[in-house]
Amino acid sequence: MSEDGIPCLWMRGGTSKGAYFLADDLPSDPAERDRLLLSIMGSPDPRQIDGIGGADPLTSKVAVLSKSGRADADVDYLFLQVFVDRALVSDAQGCGNILAGVGPAAIERGLVKARDEETEVRIHMVNTGEVAVARVATPGGRVTYRGKTEIAGVPGRHAAVPLLFANIAGSMCGALLPTGHLVDIIDSIETTLIDNGMPCVILRASDFGISGEESWEELEAIADLKARIEAIRLQAGPLMNLGDVTESSVPKIVLVSRPRAGGVLSTRSFIPHRVHASIGVFAAITVATATRLKSGPAAALAALPVGNVYHIEHPTGSMEVFLDLDGEGNVTGAGSIRTARKLFDGRVFPAI
Repeated sequence: MSEDGIPCLWMRGGTSKGAYFLADDLPSDPAERDRLLLSIMGSPDPRQIDGIGGADPLTSKVAVLSKSGRADADVDYLFLQVFVDRALVSDAQGCGNILAGVGPAAIERGLVKARDEETEVRIHMVNTGEVAVARVATPGGRVTYRGKTEIAGVPGRHAAVPLLFANIAGSMCGALLPTGHLVDIIDSIETTLIDNGMPCVILRASDFGISGEESWEELEAIADLKARIEAIRLQAGPLMNLGDVTESSVPKIVLVSRPRAGGVLSTRSFIPHRVHASIGVFAAITVATATRLKSGPAAALAALPVGNVYHIEHPTGSMEVFLDLDGEGNVTGAGSIRTARKLFDGRVFPAI
């Protein structure tokens, strides 16, 4: 199989890039599959020079697609994070940015038949078990990536891909607040441990002696800050029902501060050992949800919107998410608008 190459669709989804495969084109044994994907991406190597990875966690991602056996879904989507400098492939989390490309990829690969104008694709997110709905522009029964939607962190304008989510609270931790507390103290720092699609540890940037206005490159260079954050993350893992997270990509750490560009909150995200140039979709939804709590770092600093659209600021702009609220202000659903683009469609050749 590897000598003849493997069918691969390379796509940008949101602010990430990844390889989209059909499950039937990959080994069924997870260990064999992971070895293959490490070779394809060129890991472990900080430059990923011998593979298609982009030397960054945001460009070393994989989506594995197949027809869904669920009555409420059209396609199964397994997300795999291929680590850059370690021989590790993780399915411990989902990815909302790569999710943006799943609907178009499923149509491109014939898993879902396109309708005229717009095609709704119901996506079973295998990592967490929930179903998302993507709306893909398909004028004339074909996917188009051309449009007028801009998202922060991506140059140009593209076709919008609205993503809708329900029942994502406690996606990996079993509950929205896995400890049952609005605030937990770890290493004398106030935290909110929360999971509304992505397990996150939310902390005030000011508690670490920074403003929260720093660029992601500046934060990358502060070794003692990253060490303090990692120490908190390792303690948060068991508290969030995630166990030992030493080798895991979750929970994410999000430092929050007051908004500066008209948004709800400013964020700096650690994913977990590198600083995100923006913020993940599910992390943004989780942060927005945290602003609705009665107390905690996010709630105390947030400038809540009049409506249900939340602009979560990040180093390269802001991400727009929306929350559905019940009469008591509890979050019952969420969504975001992303874009995606097909970069190439062909065969990829691993080194093994």
